[in-house]
Amino acid sequence: MDVKSLALKTELAQKDLSLISEEFRVKALQRVSEALLDKKEKIIEENQKDIEKGKTEGLSDAVIDRLALNEERIKSMAEAVISIAKSPKVLGEIVSEFKRDDGLIIQRERIPIGVIAMIFESRPNVVIDCGALAFKSGNAIILKGGKEANHSNKLLTHIFQEAINDYVNPDVIQLLDSREDLQEILTLKEHIDVVIPRGGEGLIQYVYENSKIPVIAHFKGLCHIYVHDDADLEKATDICMNAKTQRPGVCNAMETLLVHENMAKKFLPKLLTKLDSEGIEIRGCTQTKELFPKAIEATLGDYYTEYLDKILSVKVVPTHERAISHIEEHGTHHTEAILAKDPRVIEAFKKRVDASCIVVNASTRFNDGGELGLGAELGIATTKLHSYGPMGAREITTTRFVVKGEGHIRT
Repeated sequence: MDVKSLALKTELAQKDLSLISEEFRVKALQRVSEALLDKKEKIIEENQKDIEKGKTEGLSDAVIDRLALNEERIKSMAEAVISIAKSPKVLGEIVSEFKRDDGLIIQRERIPIGVIAMIFESRPNVVIDCGALAFKSGNAIILKGGKEANHSNKLLTHIFQEAINDYVNPDVIQLLDSREDLQEILTLKEHIDVVIPRGGEGLIQYVYENSKIPVIAHFKGLCHIYVHDDADLEKATDICMNAKTQRPGVCNAMETLLVHENMAKKFLPKLLTKLDSEGIEIRGCTQTKELFPKAIEATLGDYYTEYLDKILSVKVVPTHERAISHIEEHGTHHTEAILAKDPRVIEAFKKRVDASCIVVNASTRFNDGGELGLGAELGIATTKLHSYGPMGAREITTTRFVVKGEGHIRT
């Protein structure tokens, strides 16, 4: 089937999806969750084909990690689907209401956006997370995954379609898998309402520049942590270790560490030694190298780089204002964290730093739909139209006016 015909089928299926009851949406998603657990061995088997192919083609360890599905991750996917299913109803929600002096009632009602094209790389869990969020919010979704996860994506899409078949037309979730499909899908503005790219900088830039359909861009996550001179050393060490080493290949991992010069001598040698023991390569400024001679001298380009790997840029700064200025120049509006006690410094950071999530005395890894109570996410929007930050079911709806009268006429 050609891409245009598939998009038309998806559009027609979405009309049916928007009409089914919330009860049926919840039951269908519960069925998806059960099916994932029932078929976990088959999922792992297909995923292993992708991993073996990726290793043969020389994919980095970070990409392989994003690609991999094991029993624990499949269980997490299943739990995320249940969390989405049980989250508050979004469709039909009356967001606001007021009555005019003449008795006319003005409401704003939440409705689906329509058909979403989701373009992503590496992470096959996106099929389930984004499929479930779209389903919950009454949207149909066309998924375009990367070739590196082809076996996994195909099976997961089939599992989802099979699980919802008793409740709604399974065409509400579709999968494309060729580069040519991507080029064509970006032109189908008659059938697709919004495009959401999620992946490497090159992919996102390509979609942003070539789409004839509105794009909600999820650009790179060059995330900073700034450690002020009054921060708790022990807590700061734990936070920085978590932010960089738990999963270095994800968009909310720390990429640059900024440390106040009054704290640097007490803090950096111990922290950087621990990071080094975890295989993290340190690229630092002159002062960083003096305190940790094993560090490689950082270039200007390092401070503009989202590594998504076991590499960290480090810079010692004289004041919190300089830390903020550095983030203003190099940040990508994703996640920025401050570790400090002084409320005035924290407030200055919050007011001046423009990011989809400001984190105070915690790891950047919390800027995630599941962690922030959304169940899962389509991604983290770094532009401000139509959403900013993690996008859950509510963030992929819009609102319309409903006007209720009793024979009212305008005079």
